[in-house]
Amino acid sequence: MNVKTFLSLSVVLSLSLSSNALAFDKAAFFDAALCKPAYSTKLAMKMYNEAEKLAKADTSLLTAAVYKLPADFGRQGFKTSELMFAGTSFGVLVEGLRADDLAKAYQLKSDGLGNLLGTATKSYGRALAKAEQPAADMGVVSVVARESSAFPGKTLLACEFVSNDDLEAMKQLQAK
Repeated sequence: MNVKTFLSLSVVLSLSLSSNALAFDKAAFFDAALCKPAYSTKLAMKMYNEAEKLAKADTSLLTAAVYKLPADFGRQGFKTSELMFAGTSFGVLVEGLRADDLAKAYQLKSDGLGNLLGTATKSYGRALAKAEQPAADMGVVSVVARESSAFPGKTLLACEFVSNDDLEAMKQLQAK
């Protein structure tokens, strides 16, 4: 094999290896928690599959799977190295009790769910615009930030889908 052919093959091999190594940017996890792009089961599955490649899930919470990654992939001053999957939600666990800061940074409003069944001490949300709702006839996709004793010292930032039936049930519980 001549030197020119060897160098050409080396370049092709290194390009293919580096493109595989860089094929998934961990920042995409933070974007997905902000519903960028909007929640879909296809996106949630992609995020889940990527998380499975990077870490083993902690399922001790029973209602959620948490993946601890080896490095911070947060942004805008929010630190995180943990992913969370629960039901039809995908998110990140931001270090510290930062719900107020997340609400300000991402234009979230108090959603009144904080005291619902004692699930969160602070709860903010913002439904995606109507044009970004993947299945408006079935439910609502929102960006949420919640502080909860379930995640001590952390704040959940998530993209979540809530069915219309569940929304109605939550409204009835709040009315009581």
